[in-house]
Amino acid sequence: MDTIASLFSFITWPVSWVIVQFHKVYGAIFGPDTGWAWGLSIVSLVVLIRICLIPLFVKQIKSTRNMQALQPKMKAIQERYKSDKQRQSEEMMKLYKETGTNPLSSCLPILAQSPFFFALYHVLSAIASGKEIGVIDGPLLASARQAHIFGAPLASKFTDTAAEVAALDASITSVRIVTAVMIVMMSASQFFTQRQLMMKNVDLTVKTPYMQQQKMLMYIFPLIFAGMGINFPVGVLIYWLTTNVWTMGQQMYVINQNPTPGSKAQDSYLQRLLKNITQHGEVRGRRRKAIVKVIVAKGSDRNENERRFFVGLSKAGFAAQADGTVIKSDTIEAEVEGGAAAKRQQPKRQTKAQRQAAAPQGAVKDTEEASEPAAEQATTSLEKKPQGQAEAKDEAQGDKPARPSRANSGGSRQGKSGQRKGQQRPKHPSSKK
Repeated sequence: MDTIASLFSFITWPVSWVIVQFHKVYGAIFGPDTGWAWGLSIVSLVVLIRICLIPLFVKQIKSTRNMQALQPKMKAIQERYKSDKQRQSEEMMKLYKETGTNPLSSCLPILAQSPFFFALYHVLSAIASGKEIGVIDGPLLASARQAHIFGAPLASKFTDTAAEVAALDASITSVRIVTAVMIVMMSASQFFTQRQLMMKNVDLTVKTPYMQQQKMLMYIFPLIFAGMGINFPVGVLIYWLTTNVWTMGQQMYVINQNPTPGSKAQDSYLQRLLKNITQHGEVRGRRRKAIVKVIVAKGSDRNENERRFFVGLSKAGFAAQADGTVIKSDTIEAEVEGGAAAKRQQPKRQTKAQRQAAAPQGAVKDTEEASEPAAEQATTSLEKKPQGQAEAKDEAQGDKPARPSRANSGGSRQGKSGQRKGQQRPKHPSSKK
């Protein structure tokens, strides 16, 4: 580690100068020889560096999203040119160029702050050895060696021996407890930062190898930093813990305000935006209007979260416009209410058993209705029957030749029966006429 730190010795003077300037400010508040003055100077150094790296952090976010979106195309290129590695590399570079994606952009913040990290390590190692470095001369060196954080000197390490710790006026137990707690906190912050990115800000509808790689790094990185942390001085652990906390907070802000499309964070953001529009009747803020404008421009390419957002707008009686604003639409509200009313009035569908159970009741009702005319007809015929019998009696007493009408009636019956039975068989010639 000392060899690597010496490679960045050219930047130790600027780093030591920045620390000394912050130490003057905090020394006037907490005292020049206290651990708070020197510890807060290191924290302020981290904050200053991370503010300068915000543009690189924005590029890292964009590059990470582009890499996630390109994973299906990259996988197709790998399968298509699996036997031609050179052509595969050419197609990959062509894809990166067309989409404006740089795979190294995701590593830019780490690469950019690495020189400051190793320069600070070099400064603290010199303090532990009692050597002047950069602008830290004799009085400042003595003050830094006396600075302790919870009983642990800034320049002490977990692997230091009892004699080395005693030279810094501290106990080995205090040093190891403080360094162990800081190593655990540093690893935990690294883990939760990566987990926050994987669980909330990744498009879960696209399953790619990139997601599996990020998931592996979520568990591997904390172990790597835990192993390296035992060789870091307390001051470097403060630096690394501060930068992890800064990264976690910065990433949380980006996820909440500009989430990845298709992620859980986007769904939460759009629901908050919908609630805000419903309360105020408009889209407030330039950034929110820009997001609505982008979603409107997507058209049929909207993801599930964006479609749900538009459905919520319609139910609330709003219509999104191409410029990112919304208008109150009574027509949409009426259609939604009318559709809901029509849906409520629709009869329930009956099962086959219910229909069969209801059928006999209807049949009985129809039978009763049909029996009423039949009963009336029977009553009428009974009333007319005596009159018919009287007329037949008068005919029998007054005119006897009327009796043969019975034969005629019989013939007519035979005719009727013949009509019922069909054509009769012809008689045999030998039969009597």
